[in-house]
Amino acid sequence: MNELITNIEQWSINKGLDKAKSRKQFLKVTEEVGEVAAALARNDKDALRDGIGDVVVTLIILAQQNGMDLHECVNQAYDEIKGRTGKMVNGVFVKSEDLT
Repeated sequence: MNELITNIEQWSINKGLDKAKSRKQFLKVTEEVGEVAAALARNDKDALRDGIGDVVVTLIILAQQNGMDLHECVNQAYDEIKGRTGKMVNGVFVKSEDLT
């Protein structure tokens, strides 16, 4: 995975995306998330796999544009959720503090 991230970051540098505006990159992230939603709606596993990959690629570039890397972002997110408690409600995990 480390090599893939490095390759994506280098590809981004080669294309000048590393210096582009983050707002525009975030639009790309949301476009790819929409493709994931479409794949789920169509139960299309190949499109879902591609869409998830595209979301990750766009997030790697977004992090890069802001002087961060994917590992740093995911580690911070995991540190936040690792001790989280809650329960599944209608197929969605709800944090304890959001349960009423």
